[in-house]
Amino acid sequence: MRVVCLAGPSDSGKTTLVEELVPRLTDRDVRVATIKSIHHDVEIDTPGADTHRHRTAGAETVIGITPELTFDISTRAKRTPPPLPDGATDGGLLAADPDDPELEALVSTLARLERRGYDTVLVEGFTAAPVPTVLVGDGDPENVGGEVIGRGSDALEALVAKICDLEELSFSETGDATGSPEDSSDSTTRPASNADE
Repeated sequence: MRVVCLAGPSDSGKTTLVEELVPRLTDRDVRVATIKSIHHDVEIDTPGADTHRHRTAGAETVIGITPELTFDISTRAKRTPPPLPDGATDGGLLAADPDDPELEALVSTLARLERRGYDTVLVEGFTAAPVPTVLVGDGDPENVGGEVIGRGSDALEALVAKICDLEELSFSETGDATGSPEDSSDSTTRPASNADE
């Protein structure tokens, strides 16, 4: 699975670039997931709704399935990262900082997305992650954890080509993206969009 970080200051155009890259990647038959780092708590579930009631009753994960979307809400996040799925590895990413809970949460999420069959993950934020990075705005290359592969001002087709040519990361012990049935059973569902900052 290819993973690329979009890093830059607030309001530099990271989300706009994600919106421009996703359709160009999917036009190439690339299955894309996105991850957004949000630095403050937001309520993405409607208080009083059944899913909210399930979560406040103590469920660690609640999955809602509507006619158009499937969404997953977990109480495991940056403060208490979810464990890696059985048979998963950290893809070498935790070597940078094995005690960083934010990086642990990202790695666990990437491992689950790999099991779900995604080809490419665009990560907005998580600037310290040691993954290939596109700098947006006046971001400083010294402030990112990964190799800078482009800038947000580069031509979109050039960025898409660079992303498609990235070396793939593997988060499975065997080097393939197969997992247990419960991990891969939702491989046909599309992730719901998350609340933004």
